[in-house]
Amino acid sequence: MAPAAGAKKQKKKWSKGKVKDKAQHAVVLDKATSDKLYKDVQSYRLVTVAVLVDRLKINGSLARKCLADLEEKGQIKPVVGHSKMKIYTRAVGGSE
Repeated sequence: MAPAAGAKKQKKKWSKGKVKDKAQHAVVLDKATSDKLYKDVQSYRLVTVAVLVDRLKINGSLARKCLADLEEKGQIKPVVGHSKMKIYTRAVGGSE
């Protein structure tokens, strides 16, 4: 009788938690993304890997290569060069 009485109580339902969707970012720079990169980066005041990943939907390693290429071409200039994170700003405009 006792086991049957205990079965009436419902088990606690634990929440499953929120699942973040896996981002599908590009790993190769195509023509449209390349054009957008070289055109729009001049308007960005802050240029980091995270900014490029967020706005262009590209991979982080690809964003680092793009930053190096943009710096070499003179479109952006470094503000902070740290081992973990590099921060750039646009090269055109007044000196701040």
